[in-house]
Amino acid sequence: MIEPLIDKDIENDTDIVNDITTASTDEISNEVEMPLLDHLAELRTRIFYAIAAVIVGIIGCFVFVNKIVYFLEIPAQGVKFLQLSPGEYFFVSIKVAGYSGLVVAAPMILYQIVSFVLPGLTQREKKFVAPIVFGSSILFIAGIAFAYVALIPAALNFFITYGANVVEQLWSIDLYFEFVLLLLFSTGLAFQIPIVQALLGLVGIVSSQQMLSGWRYVILGALVVGGVLTPSTDPLTQSLLAGAVGGLYFGGIGLVKLLGR
Repeated sequence: MIEPLIDKDIENDTDIVNDITTASTDEISNEVEMPLLDHLAELRTRIFYAIAAVIVGIIGCFVFVNKIVYFLEIPAQGVKFLQLSPGEYFFVSIKVAGYSGLVVAAPMILYQIVSFVLPGLTQREKKFVAPIVFGSSILFIAGIAFAYVALIPAALNFFITYGANVVEQLWSIDLYFEFVLLLLFSTGLAFQIPIVQALLGLVGIVSSQQMLSGWRYVILGALVVGGVLTPSTDPLTQSLLAGAVGGLYFGGIGLVKLLGR
């Protein structure tokens, strides 16, 4: 009589444990699923706001596109621009408004990215978010300014001077802006090098000493980047961008060292 009672008690205890385990599993599943769905919904909202900001920026820049075009034509003094096909300037206007709208909407895009990522960071990591975002924005604007003030005039002066006594300077408006816009944005992206170095240093992937030890490869890489990112083939423009990239890299080493890495 005792053994059946013991077996029955064991069966009851096993059932209770199974019920508790099942309930715990369901709770854990619900805890995992709900935040994941919430994150996906928030990500969709952030993407929507970012896209809306880009659309508003493009529309706003399209309203003032003639002034923007005139501003970007200033470095090409003495050159006459031609519309070589029907509607060419219209499509150029859309292209210019698109690039300009991205620049105008960049702060809102960065804000949405930071707002989505920030809750998942530790308190120590959160301290570096604002300086990194601010520094990235400043460097991007500095890169565009550097291209507009130094790179574009140097490249255009080279081309204008080279054929001054041979050909009349009549340029396609579409090809000119393809050249200018590509150079502006590629330079702005190249100026993000110190930010990338700072992030790599903070997560412990590469130290400042390791970055400095590969300076020979950096110089070679800067020359390659200068040749790839610049749409022109003149050595002056490529050398200016390569020098800027090298200077930014070594400046980034100093920044990583200041962060104690």
